[in-house]
Amino acid sequence: MTTFTLRSYQQEAVEATLRHFRSSNDPAVIVLPTGAGKSLVIAELARLARRKILVLAHVKELVEQNAAKYRSYGLTGGIYSAGLKQKQTEHQVTFASVQSVARNLEAFQHEYSLIIIDECHRVSEEDNSQYQQIIGQLTANNPQLKVLGLTATPYRLGMGWIYRYHYHGICRSEEPRPFSHCIYELPLQYMIKHKYLTPPNLIDAPVAQYDFSQLRAGNNGEYNSREVNQLLVSHPRVTQAICKQIENLAETRQGVMIFAATVEHAHEVVSYLPAENTALITGATAQQERDALISAFKEKRYKYLVNVAVLTTGFDAPHVDMIAILRPTQSVSLYQQIVGRGLRLAPEKTDCLVMDYAGNNFNIYYPEVGQPRPDSSSVPVQVFCPACEFANVFWGKTDDDGAIMEHYGRRCQGMLTTEPPSQCDYRFRFKECRFCNGENDIAARRCGHCGEAIIDPDDQLKDALQLKDATVIRCAGISFHQQGSRLQIIYHDEQGEELKESFDFSKPKQLQVFNQLFGRRLQQSQQPRRFKSLEEVLGCQQQFSHPDFVIARKSGHHLRVTERIFDYQGNYRKANQL
Repeated sequence: MTTFTLRSYQQEAVEATLRHFRSSNDPAVIVLPTGAGKSLVIAELARLARRKILVLAHVKELVEQNAAKYRSYGLTGGIYSAGLKQKQTEHQVTFASVQSVARNLEAFQHEYSLIIIDECHRVSEEDNSQYQQIIGQLTANNPQLKVLGLTATPYRLGMGWIYRYHYHGICRSEEPRPFSHCIYELPLQYMIKHKYLTPPNLIDAPVAQYDFSQLRAGNNGEYNSREVNQLLVSHPRVTQAICKQIENLAETRQGVMIFAATVEHAHEVVSYLPAENTALITGATAQQERDALISAFKEKRYKYLVNVAVLTTGFDAPHVDMIAILRPTQSVSLYQQIVGRGLRLAPEKTDCLVMDYAGNNFNIYYPEVGQPRPDSSSVPVQVFCPACEFANVFWGKTDDDGAIMEHYGRRCQGMLTTEPPSQCDYRFRFKECRFCNGENDIAARRCGHCGEAIIDPDDQLKDALQLKDATVIRCAGISFHQQGSRLQIIYHDEQGEELKESFDFSKPKQLQVFNQLFGRRLQQSQQPRRFKSLEEVLGCQQQFSHPDFVIARKSGHHLRVTERIFDYQGNYRKANQL
């Protein structure tokens, strides 16, 4: 029997799980980087369990690995996996493949106390998914069922974060998610700093690069194989140059994993590499052949292992010290899983060279989840919430001194200590409801306060552009001027056209309207104010946000501003956009 001493962070993850489930049945997530030893955490939790538990994984390699770690404690656990030719359910702990359990739900009528899901970012919200079918079946047998997920990448393309609340007080999502809480997370940088993982060396110096920018990815982040092949066929010299550089860089490397875009592309890549030193695995590779090729690669009988979307999880070859990415993806999760294949420790391994020939441009330390980077000049900026003082991190832009010029945050991510937890409702960008003046997300179609429909800004602009007595400008800026007790606001079009309106500050109702329109938008809502005098407004006029579009209608011989559209998201071009 082998005994293991858990690393400090592994023990912390176990204790966080026990604390959470002693007080809650809400589904929870533990986030540990690839190579952090999730299987040991699973084994320890299974060892501590007193009632039946089910450990799920999506590939047989993970099922086998998790079961082996548990058995190394000298304990007996069952395996339920068609791929491993075992179907045991009589043990207290069962390690199973999700596919095999979903196809044989009638075999799981026992009362389980806990489901542990490895690589839980694969769990979707769809009720008919295999994971949800299993959870539903076991919950019917035990309404107090606990669900724990473990993953290195807690997000899905199209969904964003797979959980709602982070134990650091961050609310990741306004909408329900498959998991409620992230109860423990260990950053990748911690693992590298403490020498638990090999540092990645991401070099942005490819001799050639594919341009996949014209292709459209599907909802899963994948690209159409036919379209990718058409692009690649037209650039054979690019592939040849890339393979030549890979071969040159690999001279001092132990093992190289190459991720190709399609099966046809993989065969082309193989044709440019040394035949006696290269193995190829695709989805069509027979299981016996695949196992033999993987064993040979792990034994270093091959230096290059080319694959197409089959070795991103559940694959462990610690000697890999070079990763070449020749495939495009919109999925930061997949990208991190690919890079993670090269970060395990191994003798005589000092770093892992990562070459991205597909221009994916992800940051593996700070993944772009939820809101993608608006442009290449955007950087993470810290924005404090005026309501709860939470330190949000949004995409934004800074000047040469590091001061924030603008940010793209919508709503405060702070989590309020209510029961159940709730998200701070302060919004930096918002649509106002014309019925109740409630603030809503800029993409909302119905008011979250009164339920009334919110006018689509595209419909507003379309209707206004069709009216003969209406003028619409793309607003590029505003300027303020004093006219006695009145504040005149001039909205400037990108072409020099202007629209004007004024507010009489001696009249309380007009002052109230100004504050409602502009007071909450001071410095992008970072410093909202209720102004009491014209002098106050003029003293900070450079800090006011301008609307993206302004609509005016003829009133006699003059134009009267009727609509100001802030924080526009739609099909029309804004000022100074190409």
